[in-house]
Amino acid sequence: MVRDAGGEVGSWRRSRSVLTGAGRAGVVAQRRNRRSGVEDLWHKRDGSQTKLHAPEPCSRKCKGIGSRWRARYVDGTGQERTQAFKRKPDAEAFLRSITASIETGSYVDPVRARTTVATIAETWMDAPSWAESTRARNRSILDAHVLPRWGTMPLSDVHHEDVQSWVTGLGKAGMAGGTVRKVYGVLNGVLKAAMRAKRLAVNPAAEVVLPRQDMKRRSYLTGVQVEALAAAAGDRAVIVHVLAFCGLRIGELAALKAGMVDQVRRRLRIEESVTEVNGKLVWSEPKDHQRRTVPWPKFLDAEIEAAMKGKVPEDLLFPAPGGGALRVRNMRRGWFDAAAETAGIKGLTPHELRHTAASLAVSAGASVLALQRMLGHDKPSTTLDFYSDLFDEDLDLVADRLGEVRKKSAAEYLRSVETRSDTPEALPSL
Repeated sequence: MVRDAGGEVGSWRRSRSVLTGAGRAGVVAQRRNRRSGVEDLWHKRDGSQTKLHAPEPCSRKCKGIGSRWRARYVDGTGQERTQAFKRKPDAEAFLRSITASIETGSYVDPVRARTTVATIAETWMDAPSWAESTRARNRSILDAHVLPRWGTMPLSDVHHEDVQSWVTGLGKAGMAGGTVRKVYGVLNGVLKAAMRAKRLAVNPAAEVVLPRQDMKRRSYLTGVQVEALAAAAGDRAVIVHVLAFCGLRIGELAALKAGMVDQVRRRLRIEESVTEVNGKLVWSEPKDHQRRTVPWPKFLDAEIEAAMKGKVPEDLLFPAPGGGALRVRNMRRGWFDAAAETAGIKGLTPHELRHTAASLAVSAGASVLALQRMLGHDKPSTTLDFYSDLFDEDLDLVADRLGEVRKKSAAEYLRSVETRSDTPEALPSL
């Protein structure tokens, strides 16, 4: 332990010369002494002045060239680092902060923090677990919104108030609340990746106030509307019926193969999905990796049997007219939009038939758990959150039952009063 001229006690850690190069005598590499503490740059350890001290004698307030105090520390990787300060208390406070961050594992190398947002964004985009459609969406948001604003900026220069101002500005510029949330989510994901890589100590995008997401009212067809759409679809009525009564996503229906159909048990095995991404068909597992079996109603037996005719297990059950997998845009352009208009439900999308399946199932008495398994959600709470409006009738049932409870309670009270007195003062109305 050595006391410097400024009165600071520093811990000096020294490393000796190390012999390197096995078998090569005399080859020695010198390592610089690694030290931690606050140093006075204007005075040597013996109290004499350094070259940085002003030429004149030291008065009560010494003068010199540049900042006087230097905080020296060894970072989490064993590298020696320094930072200069004009005031000694500032240097000491900095050193205490750095020491604490190293001990708690939250230390971030200032050099690594100067990496640009664009560099980390490219690393984040390599996430292996994403579906190709997710990757394409995030790529589009990065290029259109995130990188133009933040791409060239060092991570250390991204501050919470700036992110908040940017998010607020997107909303004021007319961007829908749901879209703002998606754009913010991409930047937030990039900055979280920077934290995991130890390039940021905290996420400056955390706790940003986001705009409300206006929930678009979901469209549910009645059974009569489904039949009108199926009639207008002609020989494609089976597709309408499977979507509306089995609740498949359009990508799951397009990926169905004859070998995934169990006609004895009336089950469809949902094992794959196919989606068009940037003009190319991308095959993957179902969303959330939820492989499942879905039953179909008995009335669909004949239509399923007709679709299976002449097919081998690897053949698509519902191929496109020209062969290959169905593409949503081609399907809508080819027949779906025209059929919806003929049925009096212009503007309907194929995905809304999935919502219709949920609605019809609930009206038929399906529980949340059964609906979750049918739709392939990861957990029942997801189903309940997404389709909570379909269970409003449950609230009506609760209210009716509470009314029955009150009716019984009031009757019991009436009998108890009559027992105590022949002329009760006040009886509840039943």
